[in-house]
Amino acid sequence: MENVVVKELILKPDVTGMRLDIFVAGAKVDLTRSQAQRLIEAGLVLVGGLPRKANYKLRPGDEISLTVPEAEPPKAEPQNIPLDILYEDAEVIVINKPPGLVVHPAAGNYDGTLVNALLYHCGKLSSIGGDFRPGIVHRIDKDTSGVIVAAKTDRAHTALAAGFKRHEHSREYLAVVVGNPKDTEATVTVSIGRHITDRKKMSAVTFRGRTATTHYKVLERYGSAALLSLRLATGRTHQIRVHMAHIGLPLAGDRTYGGPNAGKLLGMKVPRQMLHARMLGFRHPATGEYMEFTAEIPPDMARLLDFLRNKKN
Repeated sequence: MENVVVKELILKPDVTGMRLDIFVAGAKVDLTRSQAQRLIEAGLVLVGGLPRKANYKLRPGDEISLTVPEAEPPKAEPQNIPLDILYEDAEVIVINKPPGLVVHPAAGNYDGTLVNALLYHCGKLSSIGGDFRPGIVHRIDKDTSGVIVAAKTDRAHTALAAGFKRHEHSREYLAVVVGNPKDTEATVTVSIGRHITDRKKMSAVTFRGRTATTHYKVLERYGSAALLSLRLATGRTHQIRVHMAHIGLPLAGDRTYGGPNAGKLLGMKVPRQMLHARMLGFRHPATGEYMEFTAEIPPDMARLLDFLRNKKN
């Protein structure tokens, strides 16, 4: 990040009492008022070393400091990154995404993403997602592995997006959870929205949640852990991770929603949340044919399952 630090003693009568966002926008760092407000909301503007709200009224002696992030690059660029391709034609491409690969460029991850790899391999993707998300119809988290489809043409993108919105697709995930589920099969229906205090997280305890439903089935039990098959009736951000944590079955390795002990399970280190998009089914955007693709679990998840099975025995 580029650190642009502004330090001024607020002594002038015409500045005292001014809103913080208005002052920041006029601080000669080429920011609009809306940009200034976003910096303030992100905690990048400090008054006397402390974050303040946009409507904070400046006082004599206040010292203001702000950090302005680097400007975003104009668009995603092609990069030669290996892909595990499950299917490809002129309209779509289906990938088995490895854990650790970010789906599309964003703040802090402008390259090395699935989009960069797809642009190199395909040459061109659907333009509907814009410069940073070309071809991206849906996404899975960086540390979640498994099947994801991307659109090569605008026609394919529009048709796939409509199918996802109408819930015409099929999705199955595999997850290792900490705890022993009471029921062999169950459904979790709990609204999900932004966390009340941590805006980077989602939560089942929120002011403006959207209804979310997850169906799960226990495939294997290991005493203090279990392997679940999960199917989504909705597609909210972090839905499986939030729902499982909400019912006391956090995903193994999920440090965001599983707490400080999520990194170890029965003494074995778990490097990421153990969530794998095993199956994705959808209607082909050109032919209307239903197509279904599956991906084997990645090596790190396979090692954890072998460890749990051996511990059980």
